[in-house]
Amino acid sequence: MSHYKSNVRDIEFNLFEVLGRDAVLGTGPAEELDVETARAMLAEVDVLARTKLAEPFADSDRNPPHYDAETRTVAMPESFKMAFKSYMDSDWWRVELSADLDGQPTPPSLRWSLMEMVLGANPAVYIYSAGPKFSEVVYTGGGNGGTERDRSIARHMVDRQWGATMVLTEPDAGSDVGAGRTRAIPQDDGSWHIEGVKRFITSGEHDMTENIIHLVLARPVGVEGVGGPGTKGLSLFVVPKYHFDHETGELTGERNGVYATNVEKKMGIKVSTTCELTFGDGEPAKGWLLGEVHDGIAQMFKVIEHARMMVGTKAIATLSTGYLNALEYAKERKQGADLLNPGKDAPRVTITHHPDVRRSLMTQKSFAEGMRLLVAYTAGFQDRVWMAEAAGERDEDAERINDLLLPIVKGYGSERSWVLLGTESLQTFGGSGFLADYPIEQYVRDAKIDTLYEGTTAIQGQDLFFRKIIKDGGHAIGLLTAELSAFIESEGPLTEERATLKRAMDDVAGVVGLMINDITAAAQEPRNTYKVALNTTRLLMMLGDLVVAYLLVRAGDVAATKLEQGGLSAADEAFYTGKVASARFFVAQVLPKLTAERKIAERTDLAIMDLPEAAF
Repeated sequence: MSHYKSNVRDIEFNLFEVLGRDAVLGTGPAEELDVETARAMLAEVDVLARTKLAEPFADSDRNPPHYDAETRTVAMPESFKMAFKSYMDSDWWRVELSADLDGQPTPPSLRWSLMEMVLGANPAVYIYSAGPKFSEVVYTGGGNGGTERDRSIARHMVDRQWGATMVLTEPDAGSDVGAGRTRAIPQDDGSWHIEGVKRFITSGEHDMTENIIHLVLARPVGVEGVGGPGTKGLSLFVVPKYHFDHETGELTGERNGVYATNVEKKMGIKVSTTCELTFGDGEPAKGWLLGEVHDGIAQMFKVIEHARMMVGTKAIATLSTGYLNALEYAKERKQGADLLNPGKDAPRVTITHHPDVRRSLMTQKSFAEGMRLLVAYTAGFQDRVWMAEAAGERDEDAERINDLLLPIVKGYGSERSWVLLGTESLQTFGGSGFLADYPIEQYVRDAKIDTLYEGTTAIQGQDLFFRKIIKDGGHAIGLLTAELSAFIESEGPLTEERATLKRAMDDVAGVVGLMINDITAAAQEPRNTYKVALNTTRLLMMLGDLVVAYLLVRAGDVAATKLEQGGLSAADEAFYTGKVASARFFVAQVLPKLTAERKIAERTDLAIMDLPEAAF
């Protein structure tokens, strides 16, 4: 039986009952889609995810890829290769591509809802399928207007279903990308030779596609005006595993000088190869400058932003299936007597009768459903950006709010999911949760990487405050606050929850104001910057809790109204009752903690920064 448990009913509820995403369908670039078609798409991907994609999940973990150090190649487990082939043959990856690349134009809200199921069933399948998606970046030259060569390479990536990687990290330059030392040397024929070592490169080597296109950040040398220090001196290069004819895409049979010189042995997501790649050791690693412009970090951020949305969606999808597995176990597992009937001869009851198990299950349910809403809500702003771009326009407000929400989806989503999977979902199973007999053990190991991928939680917190609030001039958070305020002041069934939301919003605003004051004071006393940085992760989690609570109350209003109207089936009545309960529980149990977080932030001083290193 499949480990993966989807929740299509909740996905459709979010899209069409809460967030009104059906309004995007049938218009603009989505003119060929309607709600009926969208539901059919969700149903088909659901079946694929629960069967062919999910089947090798455990086997791929127990029998990970084999790295041959002599040939510097990787052999993937056969069961996983079959799942990957099933996904690529299904063509569902085309929903992420534009019509220019033979894609199926699909609104991001529907797109990420579909991909949630793929990521929940077998995240590595999605990760290995990045080649066609990365082709969009190549096709457009990373947003600078791709050359004809770029567009040709991109078409081959799609037509021949090549793999692709994003190559940033180096052994001595992890999160500090600007410290990278990999060099790019110009050649007479317009190509470049790349020299250096990169680390932690996802999907850097495997045997499931005929070619792999590496998008490599490197520092040009010997070219006036480029290649200086820091991130601004980095350029982005397209470096293939195998040389190929640019016109036809046919491989020439010649190996390019980029090899996997190690594959990491990891705690989780073992079937996803994480490689050390060496460029130009013994033979040239030939590549081309993307877009023929030296704008590498901006171009790479087109990939990074998509990756951050993907990681957050992956984490949240894993929490959802973790919760649903825990729920199923709790409904079947008999252990102990009911607290109100404790006699030694009392009948044993399923653990759903025990108060703390119910608290745990509702904690998992409310966070999983709330963060699924967070993904769809964020993708709704991406819908606006997508529609505007299709019309040759820009929706700058939507762009800014999306930018504000991305570190929350990635940082908050991954952190909350990882913690809840270990402290609540696994705990529901008791000792059995520690065993490989159940998927939760693998979920926990696989999920930890989500807090590290594409920028750690600390980096997401700094990005949120310094770039998405301060650098933005408070524009996006002002728009978000206005939306929350309007909702809180509106009438709706969940009246008490609105009042608690108001207090929570005031607490978040108080912390934002405090941090702005501190960063302003840093102009006179630079050490105040430390005080700000001591609270950036705190703000990330507080804002995440606030937005999720707001979305859950919105959903609770919809559900409560449906219940008041009556005439529901037993299944729908239970579903809507659960939605109201999720909103009320989350608001009552989570939001009051924000007041304490505000007090902690207000009392933050520099004592920890003054502490001698030897005292730690």
